[in-house]
Amino acid sequence: MPDPVSGRDYEVFVSLPASYETSPQRRYPVLYVTDADYAFPILRQIARRVNLEGPVLEEFILVGLSYARGDNGTVSRNRDYTPTPNGPRNASTGLHGQGAAYQAYLKAQAVPFIESRFRADPARRVLLGHSYGGLLGAQILFTDPGLFHAYVLGSPSFWFDKRHIMRVEADYARTHRDLPAHVYMYIGAYEVPGSSPRNTKDTDMVADMRAMERTLKSRGYPSLKAQSTVLEDEDHLTVAPVGFTRALMAVLPARR
Repeated sequence: MPDPVSGRDYEVFVSLPASYETSPQRRYPVLYVTDADYAFPILRQIARRVNLEGPVLEEFILVGLSYARGDNGTVSRNRDYTPTPNGPRNASTGLHGQGAAYQAYLKAQAVPFIESRFRADPARRVLLGHSYGGLLGAQILFTDPGLFHAYVLGSPSFWFDKRHIMRVEADYARTHRDLPAHVYMYIGAYEVPGSSPRNTKDTDMVADMRAMERTLKSRGYPSLKAQSTVLEDEDHLTVAPVGFTRALMAVLPARR
């Protein structure tokens, strides 16, 4: 799927629910997930397995947002999922900070394409991102919250550029009285500094997530639903599958 502004071509994967062909009048919520090379097949199988013995999750269209063709994942996500050019100290010379441009591509190209080609419900878009993908989700939440109705921020990199995203949230709060969104955050209990090789090196990501939840709830936004969970015995790499499952059950529960 081309981005005419940057000239890049992005790969996008789509998985349709089982009832799609037999229910031609039905429109479905759409779950957009970043880092599709990893996350798309896992989410596809979770959605199938969780519903094996009856509906636990609502059926949805799954859209995997992958990287720019010709880029490896690190290059693409460093550039497209971050809000400022100030990458971490241990980063290579790779480009960071074009998250706003990628957000514009999603709004102008990717989402309209999906909704023109498939029976998507435009009122029920969900964005799921992990790590830098969670940071991108937070950026969209605080700059154009209506683009999605629910945001799953998994192990979000709120630490990036001296917690820049906290300033973005504060800027939003100064000029808005409501934040119409369902925000679900998850993180692994090992995502704190510690002696285990599974711990994060120097950032307490658990504390950052909890601080964000407290701040959001303190705003008193009437249309905001915010919740988070810390998953025991999980680290930044292992937490995603169980985090995905918990998130789907929270934001796309089966309709009774």
